[in-house]
Amino acid sequence: MRTIEVDFDVFKALTLRRPAESVTENDVLRELLGLSPAHRSPNASRMASVIVPPLDPDSWLSKGVRFPAGTEFRAHYKGETHLARVEKGALVLGGKRYDTPSSAAMAITKSPVNGWTFWECRTPGQAAWRMIKTMRPHK
Repeated sequence: MRTIEVDFDVFKALTLRRPAESVTENDVLRELLGLSPAHRSPNASRMASVIVPPLDPDSWLSKGVRFPAGTEFRAHYKGETHLARVEKGALVLGGKRYDTPSSAAMAITKSPVNGWTFWECRTPGQAAWRMIKTMRPHK
């Protein structure tokens, strides 16, 4: 069996492209490389394993998107800028923890809102902000 190493950004990109748990990283790579789907068989010993860094337990996973701890969120609403941050596995806004982008957005707007179109984020080490909806896996 051969082993390949990938950095966290590559692993994250592969993970984001998996539409379901049954789709493996190998399946994603085969699709990206234009190869036909692999036939699942008992002699899978020819498969190469991928070494990935351990997942940060303080990161936050929502709808298949993993936001690293320290990711900053911001939204502009009624002339104000609201800031939140990923801490200890949740999105924290004003000291309160939220499980979804929408619940955090509704805490601001006091009405139903799609958090995926409300928030933008900046991951640690990045200068640019991006809408979080662009990070969701394509279906």
